[in-house]
Amino acid sequence: MAKPPSKPGAGPRGTHVNVKTARSRSNASQRWLLRQLNDPYVKKAQAAGYRSRAAFKLIELDERFKLLKPGQRVVDLGAAPGGWSQVALRALGERGQVVALDLLPMDTLAGAKILQGDFQDDATEAAVLEALGGQADLVLSDMAPNTTGHGPTDHLRIMDLASLALDFAVKVLAPGGGFVAKVFQGGSEKAMLERLRRHFTEVRHAKPPASRKESSELYVVATGFRA
Repeated sequence: MAKPPSKPGAGPRGTHVNVKTARSRSNASQRWLLRQLNDPYVKKAQAAGYRSRAAFKLIELDERFKLLKPGQRVVDLGAAPGGWSQVALRALGERGQVVALDLLPMDTLAGAKILQGDFQDDATEAAVLEALGGQADLVLSDMAPNTTGHGPTDHLRIMDLASLALDFAVKVLAPGGGFVAKVFQGGSEKAMLERLRRHFTEVRHAKPPASRKESSELYVVATGFRA
């Protein structure tokens, strides 16, 4: 018996998911849902037990820059839902310490010390150092503000957030430590680059493969902290 002709645009089973749209769902939310359903990194994250696809960004940055080492003390700023903290925990081993900090509540993560608060507060800074049991070897920040769609405005906003994260890192890092923060394409502003180079021996930019091609995000990776 002959098979009925396939519908136009149909592909092999399991390779692509189509979304039936509801009138109440916006075009933007439809695009986001479709992208999530068909994103290979989302599927890889689910298979590996990571809480977000962003975990692979840190994995790829670590493969390139050798950031995570057994026994380190790591602070994950803006940690929720916890993908980066999971990657750090797996790399650091039992002797490592991971403090996950976010303004929002975050589900318990075995091995991590989870704090809720604003990293700009002195009390939060003190709580992070107490939870670490000393100064940090690495400060991670995958934080990003809500975007407006206006490139120059969004760039300034994320640079301001990255600069605040750097302020925090300078206070808590041990000599030789590292700092990773998300920025947007256009590069780090001159003032921040000058600060980074003053505090670290090496400063580089990278766009990991897990970062979506259409995204303007980059990561600044600074190593060799000068206390």
